[in-house]
Amino acid sequence: MALLILFGFLAGAGTAVSPCVLPVLPIALGAGATGGRRRPLGIVVGLTASFTFATVALVYVLDALGLPDTLLRTLAIVVLLAFGVALLVPPLAARLEGRLSYLAGRVASLGGGVGAGGTSGDGFRSGLLVGASLGLVYAPCAGPILAGVITVSASQPFTAGRLAVALAYGIGSALVLYLLMLGGRRLTAPLARRGGALQMAMGAVMVVVALAMLNDYDLRFQSAIAKDLPGFLVTPTQSLEQTGAARRALADLRGGSHSQLSAAADAAPPAHEASGRLHLKDYGPAPDFTDMQRWFNTADGRPLSMRALRGRVVLIDFWTYTCVNCLRTLPYLKAWDERYRKAGLTIVGVHTPEFPFEKDAGNVAAAIAREGLRYPVVQDNDYGTWDAYGNQYWPAHYFVDARGHVRYAHFGEGDYGHSEQVIRELLREAGRRVGGGMAGARGTAASLGVTTPESYLGSMRAQHFANGAILPGRQDFGDVPDPQQDGLAYGGAWDIGREDATAGADAALDLAFGARRVFLVLGSPGRARQLRVLLDGKPIPDRLAGADVHAGVATISSQRLYDLVDLPGVQRHRLELRPDAGIHGYAFTFG
Repeated sequence: MALLILFGFLAGAGTAVSPCVLPVLPIALGAGATGGRRRPLGIVVGLTASFTFATVALVYVLDALGLPDTLLRTLAIVVLLAFGVALLVPPLAARLEGRLSYLAGRVASLGGGVGAGGTSGDGFRSGLLVGASLGLVYAPCAGPILAGVITVSASQPFTAGRLAVALAYGIGSALVLYLLMLGGRRLTAPLARRGGALQMAMGAVMVVVALAMLNDYDLRFQSAIAKDLPGFLVTPTQSLEQTGAARRALADLRGGSHSQLSAAADAAPPAHEASGRLHLKDYGPAPDFTDMQRWFNTADGRPLSMRALRGRVVLIDFWTYTCVNCLRTLPYLKAWDERYRKAGLTIVGVHTPEFPFEKDAGNVAAAIAREGLRYPVVQDNDYGTWDAYGNQYWPAHYFVDARGHVRYAHFGEGDYGHSEQVIRELLREAGRRVGGGMAGARGTAASLGVTTPESYLGSMRAQHFANGAILPGRQDFGDVPDPQQDGLAYGGAWDIGREDATAGADAALDLAFGARRVFLVLGSPGRARQLRVLLDGKPIPDRLAGADVHAGVATISSQRLYDLVDLPGVQRHRLELRPDAGIHGYAFTFG
């Protein structure tokens, strides 16, 4: 946690000079350059407090009420506009401050308006108000470290440690802004006699910025300048946030990296003893199913428990239905279920979602039916069981013996032969008869030589775009630039969210890939829409198209993983997608 706090502070400091907050900087500089000598301090205190509240406390409210993430941005615009109008109309500002002072139990007024400096605080309290509005505007700029902490916080009990990370992020940003404001005061000192006019000018700037944000001009501006800026200026903390140390610290927050169960997955495949039996270590009792939602394929939807399963060998499979790696393991799981269920094996699929729509029970039920799963599956929407196991991967398999102890684990695809041998060994230990041969499962393996990494379309994890930094909001990218190898490029109008992107008018998405198969998580709320698929500038022929593409077109309806390209082998091509307006895209995966 101490490492995350340090990273949060440094990431916040970097955010203060990134393009994400360029529209806010003139306001902070103007506000800090006028009023009493303590006003800049009030601004940074207000910014830190409101930013911390907006990014940690409000996330629980939004999650609990099912409100959209864009509500924070809308609230920021409203607050910014309100304070700008107040600065433009001094009598209105005086009434506003008088009411706030009354509610706070203060008898003395600040005098002279929101930014005039006042009496008993040299503008400290008026600075608090401006800082509070800036803190809300700052919230959408949170980097991957803070986003990771917030994501964890939304699904786990609140702790002082998670609050400390958000607070450190706010303090890092506020400290840099404080230094900039002190410099601004020196530059504007000759204008002190015209403080009232400067205050009104600053109010006008706030109103203009609020109106620009309302029409997403700030996001378009950021996207335009980010395209031509060096990478270290666009995202000054990106390399820090992607370090192994930061990732391990986030894993610690989930309770995973030091879990005794992680040793089971890190261990080498089990060795054979002289007798031919496998030597399996004991990694302790298996955690029970925790904070579960709906159960599927059980009697009357009743929940299972590790205690009730005592006496049977249990295979826990962490998966999610848009994960192609998970889907490629399902033929083996189905074969093992059919071969060993009567001998004493119970497979439990723990469906832990990556994207919000995967939390929907109807979507999960449809995926279970589509994949033909007969073994029990449970929804782990709040990551309760995921965290209990300290898990960090999809797919992940934990093998539990008849006494309820974890004896082996495997992350990712492959090693199916070893996994089946573990099942057979644990059944023998339990006194079960496992005569006959292996299950003979067959599945599709990942292709060797794939160069293109999993690629996300939302702003939170978008990388390798020819457009530069991908920022949230509605944007018109214009003509599609040429993507670099293993890179992507947007064209036309898109509404970029944190985790997805929604196609608008003339939307285009190009990808330069090196793989055999290309998959994309897509959805089309409300009705089916069409996605045109081109390979190297021509409609993809059926012989090279994935299972979901016919005559160069994929029909997009339910939210799931769509199979777009299926080549004879790993090849390099340019994939060009032309979606109807309203289609949502989430992430590419490759095979």
